[in-house]
Amino acid sequence: MVADFPAIPAGWAYLDTAATAQKPQPVIDAIARAYGETYATVHRGVYQRSADMTLAYEAARERVASFLHAGSANEIVFVRGATEAINLVAASWGDTHLKAGDRILLSQLEHHSNIVPWQLLRDRRGIEIDVAPLTQDGQIDLDAVEAMLTPQHKLVALAHVSNVLGSTLDVRRAADLAHGVGAKLLVDGCQAVPRMTVDVAALDCDFYVFSGHKLYGPTGIGCLWARPELLEAMPPWQGGGSMIDKVSFARTTYAPPPTRFEAGTPHIVGALGLHAAIDYVESIGLDAIHAHETALVRQTRAALRDLNSVTLFGPEDSAGIVSFAVEGVHPHDVGTILDEAQVAIRAGHHCAQPLMEVLGVPATARASFGVYNGPADVDALVKGIERVRRIFG
Repeated sequence: MVADFPAIPAGWAYLDTAATAQKPQPVIDAIARAYGETYATVHRGVYQRSADMTLAYEAARERVASFLHAGSANEIVFVRGATEAINLVAASWGDTHLKAGDRILLSQLEHHSNIVPWQLLRDRRGIEIDVAPLTQDGQIDLDAVEAMLTPQHKLVALAHVSNVLGSTLDVRRAADLAHGVGAKLLVDGCQAVPRMTVDVAALDCDFYVFSGHKLYGPTGIGCLWARPELLEAMPPWQGGGSMIDKVSFARTTYAPPPTRFEAGTPHIVGALGLHAAIDYVESIGLDAIHAHETALVRQTRAALRDLNSVTLFGPEDSAGIVSFAVEGVHPHDVGTILDEAQVAIRAGHHCAQPLMEVLGVPATARASFGVYNGPADVDALVKGIERVRRIFG
């Protein structure tokens, strides 16, 4: 599998997929072909190449819809990434439907992108934010969520898979709890879509967001899925070209979703690259990817557990991610020494500073796996950590 990824040289263990995935050759080829052979703008041109590129761009939307098991391609909004998708929902749906006194429920493990937009909305609208705790092993405590929810809650926004702990949310139960009090459920799926099947209909959520670059696709492209009735009731977030029906200086009318939310020239080639990335992961099989990463997580946790100066975070069955700390060594030093051993990990707060407070550490080291990793990468990680322990005594 590693042969599909030209940016991974022999002997280099890339264990930072949770930050961004390396790109397989079919994705690189799709991007190069789009820029080098078939490039044109979309939706506006009457010449054949523009028409062909428009068909390819909209085919990418159809591909995302099938990937998420959505009812229609019109439920898919292309955005720059999950961060923009959440900001879109907060600014369009939130500003329209929430008022002072309404409440939003988050959890302690959320990425900053699923915290800050809601705080900005709070400052604009006077809403309140509640934060659900975690279980002892780092899962979102849905029993606590059930006890906390009230009719004042209008939105629950939770990560499908934690980018730090790898813990996996029971989305269907979360949806049932949210809907039980009349609230909507938004799910951050960034860490879920690269490693498990996502069926938005079966999950019964109301909004689902993800970024393409974590799914082996390009940066600068991502998706918002939402129920069609919600999109229909949401006003535009940004104004400009493409998202209009008719413009005059007296009044502008807007296109229907998803066009209403895609102002300006889109990331055309990004969408085509995302299409290729989805084809790639589905050619392997998400069940096979999940099983592969589960085996690597099991191997990693077993090896690190034997090192008495290493603390592991998160559940035993974490999805593709292992966060840890080495006693007496800052994670940045761990990452630097591992880099010298040709092992690339992430070290820091992982855009989850509130979670670091819960864990009682300023930062963690994080190894995260992809389809290109194997047991030898885990061995290299463990040997590197053993070297860290020797250096720091």
